[in-house]
Amino acid sequence: MKSRSLMVFALLAAAACGGKKPAETPPPAPAPAPIDSTAIKAQMRQDSIDAAEARARAAAEAAAQLQVQLSAQLTALIHFDFDKSDIKSEDQANLMRKAAILKANPALSIQIAGNCDNRGSDEYNLALGNRRAAAAQRYLINQGVAAGQISIVSYGEERPVDPANSEAAWAMNRNDQFTPTAGGNNLMAPK
Repeated sequence: MKSRSLMVFALLAAAACGGKKPAETPPPAPAPAPIDSTAIKAQMRQDSIDAAEARARAAAEAAAQLQVQLSAQLTALIHFDFDKSDIKSEDQANLMRKAAILKANPALSIQIAGNCDNRGSDEYNLALGNRRAAAAQRYLINQGVAAGQISIVSYGEERPVDPANSEAAWAMNRNDQFTPTAGGNNLMAPK
């Protein structure tokens, strides 16, 4: 029985060892490439330069857009009713924005040009245009704008916005035009 036990044991041992191949070990991993700290530093520097340039471009674009907005507010026309020189209530907000810009920019000066439609005599329209320009000037001065920042002129009917002879054209031509005469290139936003 002993020999039989030995034989069973031998068969079991042979079965356990002989049927399987030993597991292959994977090849060793390649050594990591050496880190080039000079290249990393150069890339970080370039990324920083690119980000600073992008911020500078964005700031320049924002400043240019602000200049366009301030200039548009400063030069926006106001309009008058037929044969009137009273500031209309809908134009008061427009004049308030102009006053704020003028006060924020003491080196800025503007010319207000009063205009009329082509009905009436040349002399009458020149006088009416002058009254219209003077009304806007008074309004701005009453808002705290220095009188020295504003000059006025009347063109009467000489410079129509719309040369047609219609109610719509006449309404457009009854206006005050605002033109910067000094200091209008780098406007500061009102606070």
